[in-house]
Amino acid sequence: MQFPLTVIDQLDEEQLRKWDNFYGVTADRPRYQEEGIWRRTQQEETADNSGWTGAGDARRRIIHYRHQFGLVDTTGAPALAMTELYVYHSVAAPHDEIHEAWEQNHLMLAEGGWKEMGPGRWELGDLRVHMIRMEEHPEDVRASRKLPAGYEVIDTTFTSVNAFPPKAIRRRPWEVLTHGVRVKDTPGKPIYADNLAQLTDFLPFQVEVGCGVSYEAGIPPLHRLHEIYRVNEIEDEELGKGFTFVLSPGRDPFLEELIRNTEDKVLELSEMYRSCFNAEVTPALHALKRLETAGHMVGPFITNNFDALGARAGFREEFMRRYDQRIPPVTLHPEAKALVVIGLHADRRQVARRAREAGLKVFIVDPEGFPRPDGTWFEYPLEGPQDGDVVVRQTAATAIGELERLLEHGTDSE
Repeated sequence: MQFPLTVIDQLDEEQLRKWDNFYGVTADRPRYQEEGIWRRTQQEETADNSGWTGAGDARRRIIHYRHQFGLVDTTGAPALAMTELYVYHSVAAPHDEIHEAWEQNHLMLAEGGWKEMGPGRWELGDLRVHMIRMEEHPEDVRASRKLPAGYEVIDTTFTSVNAFPPKAIRRRPWEVLTHGVRVKDTPGKPIYADNLAQLTDFLPFQVEVGCGVSYEAGIPPLHRLHEIYRVNEIEDEELGKGFTFVLSPGRDPFLEELIRNTEDKVLELSEMYRSCFNAEVTPALHALKRLETAGHMVGPFITNNFDALGARAGFREEFMRRYDQRIPPVTLHPEAKALVVIGLHADRRQVARRAREAGLKVFIVDPEGFPRPDGTWFEYPLEGPQDGDVVVRQTAATAIGELERLLEHGTDSE
């Protein structure tokens, strides 16, 4: 397993400009790192998905990844490569389960061709693994958090050679853990409309986008990362419905894939970044830019997306997705009368809340689902629309395209 690992070979001139302008260190907001955190805990609030039955159930699984990408020289044009890999995996469970996992992990490392370099340390080419077993985790001690008697913890850290984030970065998943379980919003009674015609009474508007816009550009939805990092186990694979948390340390598919089939799995870990880089600006984003130029829309362009599609469409982006604060600051334009939220679910809901508090009308564009590769429909209901919000069950391409035509030709043009 050698690093750097080529992700896209021999970039053309347009791709090189894209890297310099929107992703690399010379960009206004560099995006050469990709990061994600998941924590799954067994407790009363998560009983449906974690199997919690009482105080003795406190299994926990944390995954934190932070990969770095860059340009590397090749015999032809420069290539885009994963230059650094960092994956942190921590699991807490009763002693017997931890002992089983500890033995199983050692067996998998031997079968995967990893070379033992000392107590708890292995190498496979340019990759390193450090695995430690403990009765009490230092971060639990620090937070005065107690696991049940008889519980133990295994921490497993994968890094490419000479890659190791600073301590403040490594502590991020534990800071997220202290926030507790995300509490779902209680939906109100929004108004369901066929299109955004009502928005014409609330101009100019501001926009917040989520992964719906990215999905239209061919970027996989967030649940694809859940699949890659094996965050959940789908109960009905055929229907894609229902899930439970992966909490059994001795049967962890992500660790097994990364240890036993390392090169293929690492290449899969670069899938989302590669998709973002290859994606093109969508018709909906181009339409929004024309609406901004016409004065119907005002900025900044509020985004929860890493992909830079908003910036590439010409918007001044204000990025919301952060780990260091639960309610990020947001700039609401003083002239804005409405906020249009496009393709955004779940935990990214504070912008709409602040917009309501500021007196803005909230419009939500979301089909509340998406087609699976086999053509069936995956339902994904909104959880946060409130009284007075207007929900349009359309894709961004359809809703924004119709809005642009409406504003261009007027309500009587039909």
